[in-house]
Amino acid sequence: MSSKPVPRITELSRPYWEGAAAGELRVQRCRNCGARFLYPRKWCPKCWTVDPLWEVVSGRGKIVACTVVAQAPQESYAQAGPYAIAIVALEEGPQMMTNIIGCRVEEVRIGMNVVATFEKRGECTIPQFKPR
Repeated sequence: MSSKPVPRITELSRPYWEGAAAGELRVQRCRNCGARFLYPRKWCPKCWTVDPLWEVVSGRGKIVACTVVAQAPQESYAQAGPYAIAIVALEEGPQMMTNIIGCRVEEVRIGMNVVATFEKRGECTIPQFKPR
């Protein structure tokens, strides 16, 4: 069995992954309008101001969409299934796709309150969420 894939870390995304390695969930915030957002970008998607800041957020959120993956998308996930993936709306605003761990897949539901947790995967640390 092959190992699960890891993300390609770029200079733009490096602060996000360094935060994850430190057990922190980081998002970008616009210096001009204050909008918070994920995925990493060079400019604010709301007002187009360049050079946003990185900030640590609470890691708390709520599931707004979810599904259970019963058939592995690739060999490296064959032993992981079934597993739940979801879109989590962070308390600070941004939404992110993630795995939901720490409960049975049958318990995962829209509206569930979750909190970030981190999985070491090779040289990378992956943010995931569990019920809170």
